[in-house]
Amino acid sequence: MADAGAGRSRWAAPALGAGSVIAIFAALEILLKTGIVNRFIVPYPSAVLLSLERIIVEENVLGRVGETAFEMFFSCIAVILIGVPIGTALYRYRALRRAVEDWVAALAAAPLVLAFPLFLVLFGRSSLTIIVMSVITGLAPIIIKTTEGLAGVRPVLINVGKSLKMGDSQMFWKILIPAALPVIFSGIRLSWTFVLISVVGIEFLINLGGLGQLINDLAERYDLPGTYAAILFVVGVSVCFFMILERVETWLRPNP
Repeated sequence: MADAGAGRSRWAAPALGAGSVIAIFAALEILLKTGIVNRFIVPYPSAVLLSLERIIVEENVLGRVGETAFEMFFSCIAVILIGVPIGTALYRYRALRRAVEDWVAALAAAPLVLAFPLFLVLFGRSSLTIIVMSVITGLAPIIIKTTEGLAGVRPVLINVGKSLKMGDSQMFWKILIPAALPVIFSGIRLSWTFVLISVVGIEFLINLGGLGQLINDLAERYDLPGTYAAILFVVGVSVCFFMILERVETWLRPNP
């Protein structure tokens, strides 16, 4: 009985989410057909869903997904390789943390996407521009959360390490990192969210490859159902991406 209850609980949230989306689509369809919402601004949801097959077949979606995935992969790896060491340095050196912590927080709120003309001059109209801008956009959350996670390790764990006469390296890898991993993963999720938004957004702005360019192309053709279908496809890819990330986090997170 407990297993059955747990199974129902596990599927309740996804079912509620899917039902809410269906209800919103149905309500929007009715509003469009009754003329309350202008169909020249918002297409029929049914037309958007029917356009999904068309853009997948005719617009080389798999190739575009590959381009966006390539930029995402290098950007996501880079934010970890850069952000975690910086966060660790801020944890170790309190004076440095006090000096730059506010600047890191300000970086998270800065509209860096507006600086894309400067990056185009520096790196050219290429994937490198998208990757560099996305890495900078995604750095702040992982730096902040790494520092927060390491600083929040319970003193009793550190005292146990000291009682076992662990060196600094052993203390870091065997106590600090495992204890801080849940918070660090929260930072990774936030960073990768920023990276995904940045990659697709900059692809759209500079009209260069990937899913962002697909949305741009369809919008310039004034193909409203296709444009919204492409946006819906990007949302679906994002949901799948973060579901996989959640599974990986559950697998890597130490058992309580």
